[in-house]
Amino acid sequence: MIDIKTVLLTGISGFIAKQIALDLLRSGYFVVGSLRSKDRETEVRRSLKEKLPESIDLDAKLRFVELDLTNDQGWVEVMSGIDAVIHTASPFPIAQPKDESILIRPAVEGTLRALRAAQESGVSRVILTSSVAAIICKDKVDGFLTESDWTVVEHPTANAYDKSKTLAEKSAWDFVADHPEMQLTTINPGLVLGTPVDGVYGSSLSVIERFLRGKDPFVPNMGVPIVDISDVSEMHVKALDRPETYSQRYIAADRFVMLPEVARILAEAYPNRKIPTKIAPKFLLRLVSLFDSEVRAVLPRLNIEMRISAAKASRDLGIHFTPAKDSILSSAAFIAMIKK
Repeated sequence: MIDIKTVLLTGISGFIAKQIALDLLRSGYFVVGSLRSKDRETEVRRSLKEKLPESIDLDAKLRFVELDLTNDQGWVEVMSGIDAVIHTASPFPIAQPKDESILIRPAVEGTLRALRAAQESGVSRVILTSSVAAIICKDKVDGFLTESDWTVVEHPTANAYDKSKTLAEKSAWDFVADHPEMQLTTINPGLVLGTPVDGVYGSSLSVIERFLRGKDPFVPNMGVPIVDISDVSEMHVKALDRPETYSQRYIAADRFVMLPEVARILAEAYPNRKIPTKIAPKFLLRLVSLFDSEVRAVLPRLNIEMRISAAKASRDLGIHFTPAKDSILSSAAFIAMIKK
């Protein structure tokens, strides 16, 4: 087993990565965090420092490097002194782009850059943040979706983001097949909710934020697997030094939840807000989709309910998943607090 002391965490400014950075630092690891631009170093450092005990010397435990998913510069040099890589960096949009390659290319190329640089430098331990998007876009199956399932990129429910995560993860497993010394684990989260490290959380909580704004009169009848950010981070950190997780995929999700249920939970918690609870007629969504790209992206997923199993993560990593309702409410409480 590798003695892991220093971890390269790519995309450290991301919603999930900032929580992973906190948990790594709390667990005693040294962290090298990559940013596309060092302009965000001060912001990330400040956010982490506010959440860490004073006993942790952040200047000694954390440093930043500049890396680009689409550029080879610096990747091999950064691997010096690194024991393991947690690769979280990948584009995550609210609306789907017209040109799918905008998402697919950096996701696939960035994953392969991280793996190639690690392999060339003798760093064998890599944890890749994938997504349930690489699992759930397929014809409906009987029973539960598990880690043995893969998204079919030609499936009508697969959007550009789903394709980017699927192709990036498949490229990683193909690379490892050619380099069996690599010890890869993938973590496949559902929709990640919960309390962010700071107010810069990108598009991850957009569903909750949209409900709280009361922007829509109806709710689309579609569903998502929900997981708390604390559980996702815990899985990454716990997997680092567990050989039983090598060459394994792990779903990170409490359960599959339909959006009307999410709306009802929020409406009950915030009775003074105009949170929609009525299910939107499909014809109305088609009409709205002509003007709203976020609505257009959900049309192929209407009225599809699934069951998804994260039993493997519970077994191998000892994860007790936060109930989806708690994650929904903690996300809403954070958003309501910072956007009064």
